[in-house]
Amino acid sequence: MGVRLMVVDDHRLLAEALASALKLRGHRVLAAAAPSAGAAELVVSRAPEVCLLGTAAPARPGVFDPVVRIKKERPQVAVVVLGPVPSPRGIAAAFAAGASGYVRNDERIEGVERAMMKARAGEAAVAPQLLQQAFEELLHPAAQPDDEGARLLELLTPREVEVLMRVADGEDTRLIAAGMDIAPSTARTHVQRVLMKLEVGSRLEAAALAARTGLLDRAAGGRAAPVAAATGTGTRMGTGARTAEGATAGPDQDDPAPSPPSP
Repeated sequence: MGVRLMVVDDHRLLAEALASALKLRGHRVLAAAAPSAGAAELVVSRAPEVCLLGTAAPARPGVFDPVVRIKKERPQVAVVVLGPVPSPRGIAAAFAAGASGYVRNDERIEGVERAMMKARAGEAAVAPQLLQQAFEELLHPAAQPDDEGARLLELLTPREVEVLMRVADGEDTRLIAAGMDIAPSTARTHVQRVLMKLEVGSRLEAAALAARTGLLDRAAGGRAAPVAAATGTGTRMGTGARTAEGATAGPDQDDPAPSPPSP
């Protein structure tokens, strides 16, 4: 017995192609459409037995909002998601929204048809291997890489961040002192503290490290932005890579990092 269904996909041509293939297999396709603000309303108004909902980004926030709306107003409609190889979060989000199944969008038409039939019968329509992969990743999540830029930024005070940005822009101690309205000796102390905290031996090494780790980009969008705006350095954001590769050292451009104080 054929299934009364609707096909909703990110791409209208794909939706129409899938609808045509299912019609040839004896199913009654009420509509084939691309997602839009009215997609959920269309499903609610037509009340199919099954809705095939295609998406290219199952992890995107809000992508399954239509499923929530459909299940709220037409709980008898079984929604089967067609999407790429999902992350566990993608599968979890689909089922949390009320979907009855998840099928890879490169599945053969026979696999889509089986999922439709199972969903209509009230069963969960998801391939065992997808569930196994999801559980494996949830039980053994991949380690997230350390964000070195964020870690280094936390070591510096806002004033030291501004000093590092000026160093990365090629300013020597005199220019740093003038730009920040502090004494040259104070500017030199700030520079030495920055070098010590970053564990580098010269200003150019500090600039290179800041550029490589994205520290300057983070500073520009975070704590350093107000400081830079107040001191007139806002136009120098993001120049660390150029300075690190091609700046010419001034008389004190390569101040060595200070040795730790003797006990």
